[in-house]
Parts: sequence; structure tokens; C-alpha cells
Amino acid sequence: GRCGSGLEPVLSEKVYLRLGANEEKSLVIILGAEDSIEEIQNSLEEFSDITRVEKELEKVKGYWERLLTKIKIKTEDKALDFMINGWLPYETISCRLFSRTAFYQCGGAYGFRDQLQDSIPMIYIQPEIARNQILYSATRQFEEGDVQHWWHPVVNSGIRTRFSDDLLWLPYVTCIYVKTTGDYKILDEEIGYLKDEPLREGEDERYNVSSKSDLKESLYNHCIRAINRSLKFGSHNIPLMGSGDWNDGMSTVGNKGKGESIWLGWFLYAILKDFKDLCIYKRDEDNYEKYIKTMDFIKENLEIHGWDGSWYKRAYFDDGTPLGSHENQECKIDALSQCWSVISEAGDKERANIAMSSLEKYLVKPKEKIILLLSPPFDKSDLKPGYIKGYVPGVRENGGQYTHGVAWVALALAKLGRGEEAYNIYSMLNPINHSLNIEEANVFKTEPYVMAADIYSVAPHEGRGGWSWYTGSSGWMYTIALEHILGFRLIEGKGFKIKPCVPKDFKEYYIDYVYGNAVYHIKVIRSGNSTITLDGNVIKGDIIPVTSNGEHEVKVNI
Repeated sequence: GRCGSGLEPVLSEKVYLRLGANEEKSLVIILGAEDSIEEIQNSLEEFSDITRVEKELEKVKGYWERLLTKIKIKTEDKALDFMINGWLPYETISCRLFSRTAFYQCGGAYGFRDQLQDSIPMIYIQPEIARNQILYSATRQFEEGDVQHWWHPVVNSGIRTRFSDDLLWLPYVTCIYVKTTGDYKILDEEIGYLKDEPLREGEDERYNVSSKSDLKESLYNHCIRAINRSLKFGSHNIPLMGSGDWNDGMSTVGNKGKGESIWLGWFLYAILKDFKDLCIYKRDEDNYEKYIKTMDFIKENLEIHGWDGSWYKRAYFDDGTPLGSHENQECKIDALSQCWSVISEAGDKERANIAMSSLEKYLVKPKEKIILLLSPPFDKSDLKPGYIKGYVPGVRENGGQYTHGVAWVALALAKLGRGEEAYNIYSMLNPINHSLNIEEANVFKTEPYVMAADIYSVAPHEGRGGWSWYTGSSGWMYTIALEHILGFRLIEGKGFKIKPCVPKDFKEYYIDYVYGNAVYHIKVIRSGNSTITLDGNVIKGDIIPVTSNGEHEVKVNI
């Protein structure tokens, strides 16, 4: 009857084998599930034949080989190649999308924002995975526009919260999917809603089984409901934070309904900037005009009330106290507000550059190869930001390296054209570079081939990784390297562009891209001029068109 850490149930198998000199034997252990005892017996009989087992194993290997080689790169950096050419997409697909569990959190639930972000790199690898995830996530939206933060599909139970960002990842990822694939038909897919009693005043969350609504609407309208519900602003005309934004741990910054999130302002601006184009496609003039005006409103007020002198604030508490400001003793600066001032393209260019330089000064620790999410960590001040303060200072979101969030540092630097810095930050995040020798490996203490969700930043565990495998950073690391550093970007199913932001010592690199039954062999050369050839013919413009058959040679001079 005991329970607790280290007492979890374990399924084990013990087999004795006798081996003679130079003798080899094969041992097969089968783990699976069937719907009936009869099906179990049939499977056991089928796989009692070692030849049948080997054939099935080859099928599994072939599945992953086909899936993970849709895009292959060859650069000056073998550690980068190793992660992109297999491990990052494998981690994202096998752990984040398929199993949704790992050694540190054995839950199995779908997270609304989690798996939507995980589906972004799938647009390059297997776009139907992304499409299905978008549509499936939309089914977990309530009629009022908010969504379940996470849910268990088998028992159909989930948690309704006041997190302010969850619902917005639906239009965010939908925009990326449509603009990458050109699949505008997804906007017209009809999807149902959930129906339940809204959260009562003072109720931050509720876990239960919600019923299905009779109402069905297009994905486009689902996105509209999400966006319009989020157009709520506080006393500084900045979006309301609710019981947390991207940082779940900041659960009491705005849970009384008045706190505001500067990061959410940038994020909402980024969504409106892209979604207004879908409004044009749908001839939705009313929402188009509303979103244009809202963008101007958000941008103006973020600059007025968000700028702190050398960086952007993170938020305002319910009582108006700033967070992520020089006025604070703890959490003076937070990475997210700086990164998304750039990613959203809403921040004043001069200020955004200053903010990113401040981030590098106060949050990047080159010697330890750590990028802090915020600094200093919450500890003894009177600030009550939420359960984030319950973490030991320097651990997870509380001033450690929370890799999902700080991956955006590399993205932001690349968008600013600061290629050397973007690449250096990315390399610091690459787990291989934390285990280059036995001394480093003994500090990191985590698998060197998958992302760790966090790396601790204080003694005696400085540099130690934690929460490996199950982290949203794997998908972002793939997308950031491919799109923003190497510059490979698909354009509405018409073709692709190559607009790199690589360090100067990248004289040339290669990308192989499989499109249908076609293979594109891309060579990018630093030559000092800008020309593109496809099969020896000069391309006008910057989009390389694609066809679904044959082998093609692309040469890009930069």
C-alpha cells in the first residue's frame, strides 16, 4: 500500500541464456496491447517466428527512415546536422505527439498549446499530422472561445482555465500551416465545440468531463472566437494576463482579472498581423478592419507602458505593480518580452535591438552555456507571482534555463540579422555541446541527443539538465534552425525560399528536400552575389518552384 517517488509500478522480464564460446542467440521481447485474449494469442503465435519479428522490425525502421529524411542537411557543424537529421523530429513525433509522456511526467494528456506548437515542424515532414492536430485541437474549444488547457482523450476529461494564451495558439498555428502549405481549404472544415458552465468568479480552473455542443462552425470561425475573446485589455491598454500566459507558473500575476501581460501583447499582435490576411481571403472586411485598428492600439500601448529603459517589462500585477522591470529586486528582466518584441515585428526596431542586447548581457551565461528565462529568480521579495516562486531559485522557470522559452532568443536574433549571435545561442542550446567530454557529461547528467526542458543555473547543480525528452523545445529547435538560421522556408505550396542567417564561417551548406516523388538537392554558397539557379537555369525572384517528380539541383549564392 505504499506509494511515492521511486515506488512506481514496473513491468519486468527476466530471461536466462546460456551461451557457448562465439555463440550468438537472438532474444525477442514483445510488448503490446490488443482488444481481446484471442487477438493476443494470435499475435504471440505470429511473432513466435523470428523471421516475422525481423520483418516487422525492418518495417518500423523503414517508417522512421522515410519520415525523418524528408529534409536532410549537411553543414560545417556536425552537432547541428546530427540533431536536425533525425533526433529533433524523432523526439517531437515519438514523445511529444505520439506518446505525450516521458520519464519526468507520465501523464499522456494532450496540451492545447503544447501539441499545436509541436505540429509546426510537421508541416515540413508530414503536413497531414499538423492538419489533423489543428482540427483535433479545435474540438477542445468551448462555445465562449476559450479552450481546455489539457485533456485526457480516453476518459474525455480536461481542465478549463483562465490561461490567456492557450486559445490563441489555434489561430497562430493555423496561419503558419496555411501560409506554408497553401491549404486554404482547412479554414472551411466544420468542427464542433465543447459546452459547459463557464468558470465562476474566483474559480481559476475546473477539471471535469464537458459535453459536446450542437454548434458546429468552420475552423476560421473557431479562430475568430479565440481572437475576439482575447481582445480584453487592462488599465495600461495591454492584454489581460489571466491566471497565466505562456508561463504557467506566473499564476497569480493577473488571476484577479486586472493583471496585464506585455508578452501576450506581442503574441497577439503577431497573430493579428498574419490572420488579417486570412480575413482578406475570406472577404471578412469587418474583422479585417477591427484587427488592423487593434494592431495599432496594441503596438502604441506596448511602447508607452511596456518599455523600461533598456528592455521591455514582462507584465503588470493586478495591483499595477510592474514585473520584469528595473524597479523589481527579483525578475528584473524576462527573456520572453524581449524576444517577442522582435518575433512579432511590433517592437520599435531600435528598442528591440537594445532589448536583445540587454537580454544577452543579463541572461546569457556563455561559460556555462546557459540562457536564463529570467533574472534574478524569485526568492525572498514580497512579489507573489504564483507557483513559479515555489521552485528553488535557478530551477525550471524560476531563473533556470527553460529551453522552450529561450529557444526564441535564437529566433529573435536571426530575425534581426545577427547571424553570429543567433548561431552561438543555438549552439549553446544544442545538448550535444553539453556533453563534449566526460567532465561536461558528468555535469549535464542528461541524454546528449534530445532536448532537456530545463538546465539548472545555481550551485550545486549548475549546468545539470532535467525533464528531458518531453519538451516543446524540440520542435522549435528544428524550426528555428531550418527556417531562421539555414533560411529554408516553404511558401504556400508553391515552392520554397532560401534566406539564411548563418555565421560567416559557413562558406557553404547543403539541404536535401523530398517533395512528393521529387528530391531537391540544394547547395548554398557564400559567394558575395545573389543568384539562384534551378537545374542550371536562373530563377527570377526568390521562390524556387517545386514539382512532384524527378531529381533537381538548386544552387543559391548569397
